[in-house]
Amino acid sequence: MKKLIFMVMLLMGGISVAFAQKQADIKFDKLMHDFGKFSESDPVVTCVFSFTNVGDAPLIINQAMPSCGCTVPEFTKQPIQPGEKGEIKVTYNGQGKFPGHFKKSITVRTNAKVEMTRLYIEGEMLEAAKK
Repeated sequence: MKKLIFMVMLLMGGISVAFAQKQADIKFDKLMHDFGKFSESDPVVTCVFSFTNVGDAPLIINQAMPSCGCTVPEFTKQPIQPGEKGEIKVTYNGQGKFPGHFKKSITVRTNAKVEMTRLYIEGEMLEAAKK
């Protein structure tokens, strides 16, 4: 009987420790950005995805991987404290690409509750006027 009570107490202690662990949580203001229409003569466009650490532990962005080489994400390497904001700057370079509609993704990996988030950019690059 003593062993059973001891095992139940041990189990309850383990469960309470598991729930007491602090964890970061990321919340983006938006997950998609539309550049709209822009000219092939000015093919580089940039946007910023803002986010907040809504968890109770520091948030670390481990990686931001674009779906192709024409898209370059930049992000803060320092931990974002609970309640603080951060941003991921994404640049699309359409130089040498065919005019038309595009849609690209950026996979963001963090230490948050949801470890992976996918961000999207899209737009339409119009053919430059011929001289």
